[in-house]
Amino acid sequence: MRNRTFADLDRVVALGGGHGLGRVMSSLSSLGSRLTGIVTTTDNGGSTGRIRRSEGGIAWGDMRNCLNQLITEPSVASAMFEYRFGGNGELSGHNLGNLMLKALDHLSVRPLEAINLIRNLLKVDAFLIPMSEQPVDLMAIDVDGNAVYGEVSIDLLTQPPKELMLYPKVQATREAIQAIGEADLLIIGPGSFYTSLIPLLLVEDLAQALRRTPAPMVYVGNLGREQSAAADNLPLEEKLAVMEQYVGKPVVDAVVVGPQIDVSGVKNRIIVQQPLEATDIPHRHDRHLLRIALEKAIQELG
Repeated sequence: MRNRTFADLDRVVALGGGHGLGRVMSSLSSLGSRLTGIVTTTDNGGSTGRIRRSEGGIAWGDMRNCLNQLITEPSVASAMFEYRFGGNGELSGHNLGNLMLKALDHLSVRPLEAINLIRNLLKVDAFLIPMSEQPVDLMAIDVDGNAVYGEVSIDLLTQPPKELMLYPKVQATREAIQAIGEADLLIIGPGSFYTSLIPLLLVEDLAQALRRTPAPMVYVGNLGREQSAAADNLPLEEKLAVMEQYVGKPVVDAVVVGPQIDVSGVKNRIIVQQPLEATDIPHRHDRHLLRIALEKAIQELG
């Protein structure tokens, strides 16, 4: 069946971390409730990291970032949710959205239900699911065999880690497994390679769901330099190989990348390479151009 478009797809599932996943989802927001995002929950920096250190719980930062980018009707609720405290008091730098999600956590509301409450408040149609509802951190073994804990420290590595793992091992949110099983199309990326994309693949039952699904997967590459020097120096074909090593089989059918990326080492995959950059924010994907590129990938996947 050639020339499929987004209109033909009942379920599109995007995977990733805050900025990148939010960008993909906002570019596809017209899909409404046919769109689901599965969000990394290993963040330990900024406001999220401070809340986790003092209160425990899952990392809400990437989830909040996605919700922010999906708000189409600005309101008092959305202004509250995006509000960040200034000054230099105890609340300085904290994001009210993170605190609202944390408060719901304290009220023993299941994380997924907390997200749904906020989605309704902000009139967001797309679904968002945390990769796990259990608190978890990312851990790496560096080239010298040392253990490195937490996303912030892992992003400082200059050499690719020997291994990445989740600590402790956690189960995927059951709705995430279900979403992958029902997907017509999967999208992973853009985002920090080691700290936004790989954590999702380290959840064993999520990786198993990705091995089982017949849905094609599209990888969306970053446009700018990665914060992590170790990830920034990895060629595209190596990134794909690392991802598939963690999943346990080849799963990426197509890649969507900007014109400056070297694709010469990528074999046996559909390559959509065209300008994607937003004019207002360098290194961010333009929502319209990204949608066109993804549509092209769907058509070529047939």
